[in-house]
Amino acid sequence: MSRRIHIFQVDAFTTERFTGNPAGVVLDADSLTDSEMLAIARELNNADTAFVLKPDGPDHELRVRFFTPRTEASFVGHATVATHFVLSREGAKHGGNNGRVRQRQKSGTVDIEVRGEGGSRRIAVRQPAPPLGRQLNDRERLAVLDALALSTGDIDTRCPLRIVGGAGTRLMIGVRSTEQLKQLKPDYSRLTTLSAQLGAAGFFVFTLSHSMAGCLTESRMFCPALGIPEDPVSGNAHGLLGAYLAEQGLLPHSGALAQFTGAQGHHVHRAGRVDVELEFTQGKLDGVWIVGQAVEIFETAMEL
Repeated sequence: MSRRIHIFQVDAFTTERFTGNPAGVVLDADSLTDSEMLAIARELNNADTAFVLKPDGPDHELRVRFFTPRTEASFVGHATVATHFVLSREGAKHGGNNGRVRQRQKSGTVDIEVRGEGGSRRIAVRQPAPPLGRQLNDRERLAVLDALALSTGDIDTRCPLRIVGGAGTRLMIGVRSTEQLKQLKPDYSRLTTLSAQLGAAGFFVFTLSHSMAGCLTESRMFCPALGIPEDPVSGNAHGLLGAYLAEQGLLPHSGALAQFTGAQGHHVHRAGRVDVELEFTQGKLDGVWIVGQAVEIFETAMEL
């Protein structure tokens, strides 16, 4: 029997077309098999495509599955922003009485808020506080720096190389300035090997010293082990960065709330920004919001 599915292409963490991080969004995907989802993701050839499904329990309003062109992912921040930008289009009902939607995916459940209206609306995604993993030993640190063409002198001494995250781990690497970001020469083969050895699926290189107005950080991220050589703008990684900066004492907070904006994507000509909000309870990090805008590129339908 023929099935008709609706597909959107959306650029997340930007309001300017052809910048930010592109994602596919497929609505009403319940009839698709795993192999069909993977085939569609491979055909769209974005870093990630989100497939929207009906809820299968009372504790959430929708399910989303995320596929790269290679495999299924447990959670993708920019594709979640893209999904709810599509679902909250003008005239579409979105959110319960408190304006929130609960979304379930492989990694668990997240809260979604749509803030504002029209093309300027912002999508906010709340996740539990991520676990802070181990710092690298000297041998591991030198191997990572060599794979990125960095030296020990390039590293911000306030920022130890540390793995952060649960379902999707990233290695946080703080460098002294934007000059180091420009000069990065990642060896993707070596980084793929190091991901397996270290237990870090990606490498998030950031600096606190930059000239981006309104931003605390500028960054680049490499995830060749996931089939993504360089991810343009990562919402999830910025949430992990917020937890890391707070732990290192590099992000001032009132005791209840901290927030900052991070810039990413300039080095691959897909500039975007991610707003991060951290919630604290009695001084302990309780949750992380990643917030961003988006812009629709096209809408189409496919017969299967």
